[in-house]
Amino acid sequence: MTKSQKVVFAMETLEEIYPQIPIPLDHKDPYTLLIAVLLSAQSTDVRVNQITPLLFEKADNPYAMVRLSREEIQDIIRPVGLSPMKSRGIYELSQILIDKYGGEVPADMAALEALPAVGHKTASVVVSQAFGIPAFPVDTHIHRLMYRWGFSNGKNVVQTERDAKRLFPEKCWNKLHLQIIWYGREYSPARGWNLEKDIITRTIGRKSVIRDYYRSKEKPSSRK
Repeated sequence: MTKSQKVVFAMETLEEIYPQIPIPLDHKDPYTLLIAVLLSAQSTDVRVNQITPLLFEKADNPYAMVRLSREEIQDIIRPVGLSPMKSRGIYELSQILIDKYGGEVPADMAALEALPAVGHKTASVVVSQAFGIPAFPVDTHIHRLMYRWGFSNGKNVVQTERDAKRLFPEKCWNKLHLQIIWYGREYSPARGWNLEKDIITRTIGRKSVIRDYYRSKEKPSSRK
Protein backbone atom coordinates (compact mmCIF):
# COMPACT_ATOMS: atom_id res chain seq x y z
CA MET A 1 0.00 0.00 0.00
CA THR A 2 1.20 3.49 -0.77
CA LYS A 3 1.03 6.10 1.98
CA SER A 4 -1.97 7.75 0.35
CA GLN A 5 -3.74 4.38 0.26
CA LYS A 6 -2.91 3.86 3.93
CA VAL A 7 -4.38 7.26 4.76
CA VAL A 8 -7.58 6.38 2.93
CA PHE A 9 -7.76 3.01 4.69
CA ALA A 10 -7.35 4.63 8.11
CA MET A 11 -9.99 7.28 7.39
CA GLU A 12 -12.50 4.80 5.97
CA THR A 13 -12.01 2.40 8.89
CA LEU A 14 -12.44 5.17 11.45
CA GLU A 15 -15.58 6.39 9.69
CA GLU A 16 -16.98 2.86 9.72
CA ILE A 17 -16.31 2.42 13.44
CA TYR A 18 -17.26 5.96 14.50
CA PRO A 19 -19.85 7.41 12.08
CA GLN A 20 -21.04 9.61 14.92
CA ILE A 21 -18.43 10.76 17.41
CA PRO A 22 -19.10 12.35 20.80
CA ILE A 23 -16.98 15.16 22.17
CA PRO A 24 -15.22 13.68 25.24
CA LEU A 25 -15.57 16.70 27.54
CA ASP A 26 -19.03 17.69 28.75
CA HIS A 27 -19.86 21.35 28.07
CA LYS A 28 -22.71 23.57 26.93
CA ASP A 29 -20.97 26.50 25.21
CA PRO A 30 -17.52 27.79 24.18
CA TYR A 31 -16.72 29.08 27.68
CA THR A 32 -17.48 25.84 29.50
CA LEU A 33 -15.57 23.92 26.81
CA LEU A 34 -12.57 26.21 27.24
CA ILE A 35 -12.56 25.64 31.01
CA ALA A 36 -13.02 21.87 30.62
CA VAL A 37 -10.14 21.58 28.14
CA LEU A 38 -7.90 23.67 30.39
CA LEU A 39 -8.73 21.36 33.31
CA SER A 40 -7.98 18.24 31.24
CA ALA A 41 -4.23 18.97 31.07
CA GLN A 42 -2.43 16.04 32.71
CA SER A 43 -5.77 14.65 33.83
CA THR A 44 -8.43 12.37 32.37
CA ASP A 45 -11.65 13.37 30.64
CA VAL A 46 -13.56 11.14 33.07
CA ARG A 47 -12.17 13.00 36.06
CA VAL A 48 -12.79 16.39 34.46
CA ASN A 49 -16.40 15.43 33.68
CA GLN A 50 -16.86 14.58 37.35
CA ILE A 51 -15.57 17.97 38.49
CA THR A 52 -16.96 20.44 35.96
CA PRO A 53 -20.61 20.05 37.08
CA LEU A 54 -19.54 21.13 40.57
CA LEU A 55 -17.65 24.12 39.20
CA PHE A 56 -20.27 25.14 36.65
CA GLU A 57 -23.04 24.93 39.23
CA LYS A 58 -21.34 27.87 40.91
CA ALA A 59 -19.97 29.60 37.82
CA ASP A 60 -20.65 28.70 34.19
CA ASN A 61 -19.71 32.08 32.70
CA PRO A 62 -16.83 34.55 33.15
CA TYR A 63 -18.86 37.03 35.21
CA ALA A 64 -19.84 34.40 37.77
CA MET A 65 -16.34 32.91 37.77
CA VAL A 66 -14.61 36.12 38.81
CA ARG A 67 -17.05 36.48 41.68
CA LEU A 68 -15.44 33.36 43.12
CA SER A 69 -12.07 33.62 44.78
CA ARG A 70 -9.12 31.74 43.35
CA GLU A 71 -9.13 29.67 46.53
CA GLU A 72 -12.76 28.65 45.95
CA ILE A 73 -11.98 27.63 42.38
CA GLN A 74 -8.91 25.71 43.51
CA ASP A 75 -10.83 23.79 46.17
CA ILE A 76 -13.40 22.63 43.61
CA ILE A 77 -10.93 21.60 40.90
CA ARG A 78 -8.29 20.08 43.20
CA PRO A 79 -9.04 16.45 42.14
CA VAL A 80 -7.97 17.13 38.52
CA GLY A 81 -4.44 18.08 39.56
CA LEU A 82 -2.32 21.19 39.03
CA SER A 83 -5.07 23.12 40.81
CA PRO A 84 -2.99 26.18 41.82
CA MET A 85 -1.96 26.90 38.22
CA LYS A 86 -5.32 25.99 36.73
CA SER A 87 -7.37 28.02 39.22
CA ARG A 88 -5.21 31.07 38.59
CA GLY A 89 -5.56 30.59 34.83
CA ILE A 90 -9.35 30.18 35.02
CA TYR A 91 -9.75 33.29 37.12
CA GLU A 92 -7.41 35.45 35.06
CA LEU A 93 -8.69 34.38 31.64
CA SER A 94 -12.27 34.96 32.80
CA GLN A 95 -11.36 38.52 33.74
CA ILE A 96 -9.69 39.06 30.36
CA LEU A 97 -12.75 37.71 28.53
CA ILE A 98 -14.85 40.29 30.39
CA ASP A 99 -12.43 43.17 29.86
CA LYS A 100 -11.51 42.52 26.22
CA TYR A 101 -14.28 40.41 24.67
CA GLY A 102 -17.50 41.33 26.44
CA GLY A 103 -17.52 38.01 28.27
CA GLU A 104 -17.41 35.98 25.05
CA VAL A 105 -14.78 33.44 24.02
CA PRO A 106 -13.03 34.65 20.84
CA ALA A 107 -13.14 32.33 17.82
CA ASP A 108 -9.50 33.02 17.04
CA MET A 109 -6.42 30.90 17.66
CA ALA A 110 -4.06 33.78 18.41
CA ALA A 111 -6.49 35.43 20.82
CA LEU A 112 -7.09 32.14 22.63
CA GLU A 113 -3.40 31.29 22.88
CA ALA A 114 -2.78 34.71 24.45
CA LEU A 115 -5.07 33.82 27.38
CA PRO A 116 -3.49 32.60 30.64
CA ALA A 117 -3.04 28.80 30.88
CA VAL A 118 -4.28 28.31 27.29
CA GLY A 119 -1.79 26.58 25.02
CA HIS A 120 -1.91 25.66 21.36
CA LYS A 121 -3.70 22.35 21.91
CA THR A 122 -6.39 23.90 24.11
CA ALA A 123 -6.96 26.69 21.59
CA SER A 124 -7.17 24.14 18.76
CA VAL A 125 -9.80 22.10 20.60
CA VAL A 126 -11.91 25.16 21.28
CA VAL A 127 -11.87 26.56 17.73
CA SER A 128 -12.60 23.13 16.24
CA GLN A 129 -15.24 21.83 18.65
CA ALA A 130 -16.92 25.09 19.68
CA PHE A 131 -16.71 27.07 16.45
CA GLY A 132 -16.24 24.48 13.69
CA ILE A 133 -13.00 26.07 12.48
CA PRO A 134 -10.68 23.42 10.98
CA ALA A 135 -7.91 22.46 13.43
CA PHE A 136 -6.10 19.28 14.38
CA PRO A 137 -5.43 19.17 18.13
CA VAL A 138 -2.83 16.51 18.91
CA ASP A 139 -3.09 14.65 22.21
CA THR A 140 -1.12 11.63 23.39
CA HIS A 141 -3.41 9.19 21.55
CA ILE A 142 -3.05 10.97 18.21
CA HIS A 143 0.69 11.38 18.68
CA ARG A 144 1.04 7.65 19.41
CA LEU A 145 -1.13 6.46 16.52
CA MET A 146 0.36 8.78 13.94
CA TYR A 147 3.70 7.14 14.76
CA ARG A 148 2.33 3.59 14.89
CA TRP A 149 0.68 4.08 11.50
CA GLY A 150 3.85 5.47 9.95
CA PHE A 151 2.26 8.87 9.32
CA SER A 152 4.70 10.84 11.48
CA ASN A 153 8.14 10.27 12.98
CA GLY A 154 7.04 10.75 16.58
CA LYS A 155 9.62 13.48 17.12
CA ASN A 156 7.20 15.90 18.80
CA VAL A 157 3.55 16.95 18.75
CA VAL A 158 4.32 19.99 16.59
CA GLN A 159 5.63 17.73 13.83
CA THR A 160 2.75 15.30 14.32
CA GLU A 161 0.22 18.10 13.87
CA ARG A 162 2.02 19.34 10.78
CA ASP A 163 2.03 15.84 9.27
CA ALA A 164 -1.63 15.25 10.11
CA LYS A 165 -2.67 18.48 8.43
CA ARG A 166 -0.60 17.59 5.38
CA LEU A 167 -1.98 14.05 5.04
CA PHE A 168 -5.66 14.47 5.89
CA PRO A 169 -8.18 16.68 4.04
CA GLU A 170 -8.93 19.87 5.97
CA LYS A 171 -12.68 19.29 5.80
CA CYS A 172 -12.18 16.09 7.85
CA TRP A 173 -9.88 17.44 10.59
CA ASN A 174 -12.46 18.29 13.23
CA LYS A 175 -14.19 14.92 13.15
CA LEU A 176 -11.10 12.88 12.37
CA HIS A 177 -9.05 13.99 15.35
CA LEU A 178 -11.88 12.86 17.64
CA GLN A 179 -12.18 9.55 15.80
CA ILE A 180 -8.46 8.90 16.27
CA ILE A 181 -8.68 9.74 19.99
CA TRP A 182 -11.51 7.28 20.54
CA TYR A 183 -9.79 4.62 18.44
CA GLY A 184 -6.59 5.06 20.44
CA ARG A 185 -8.45 4.61 23.69
CA GLU A 186 -10.47 1.59 22.61
CA TYR A 187 -8.25 -0.29 20.15
CA SER A 188 -4.69 1.00 20.30
CA PRO A 189 -3.84 2.12 23.85
CA ALA A 190 -0.35 2.70 25.20
CA ARG A 191 -0.81 -0.05 27.81
CA GLY A 192 -2.63 -3.34 27.42
CA TRP A 193 -2.43 -3.08 23.65
CA ASN A 194 -3.76 -6.06 21.68
CA LEU A 195 -2.64 -5.78 18.08
CA GLU A 196 -5.14 -8.45 17.00
CA LYS A 197 -7.97 -6.03 17.86
CA ASP A 198 -6.19 -3.04 16.32
CA ILE A 199 -7.17 -3.48 12.66
CA ILE A 200 -5.62 -0.22 11.45
CA THR A 201 -2.15 -0.76 12.94
CA ARG A 202 -2.26 -4.45 12.05
CA THR A 203 -3.02 -3.58 8.41
CA ILE A 204 -0.96 -0.46 7.71
CA GLY A 205 1.24 0.01 10.76
CA ARG A 206 4.93 0.82 10.81
CA LYS A 207 6.84 -2.45 10.35
CA SER A 208 9.18 -1.78 13.25
CA VAL A 209 6.22 -1.16 15.59
CA ILE A 210 4.57 -4.43 14.60
CA ARG A 211 7.87 -6.30 14.90
CA ASP A 212 8.54 -4.86 18.35
CA TYR A 213 5.01 -5.75 19.46
CA TYR A 214 5.43 -9.40 18.57
CA ARG A 215 8.90 -9.53 20.10
CA SER A 216 7.46 -8.20 23.35
CA LYS A 217 4.93 -11.04 23.33
CA GLU A 218 7.51 -13.80 22.89
CA LYS A 219 8.11 -16.04 25.88
CA PRO A 220 11.57 -15.50 27.40
CA SER A 221 12.52 -19.09 26.72
CA SER A 222 11.80 -18.71 23.01
CA ARG A 223 14.02 -15.68 22.54
CA LYS A 224 17.43 -16.26 21.03
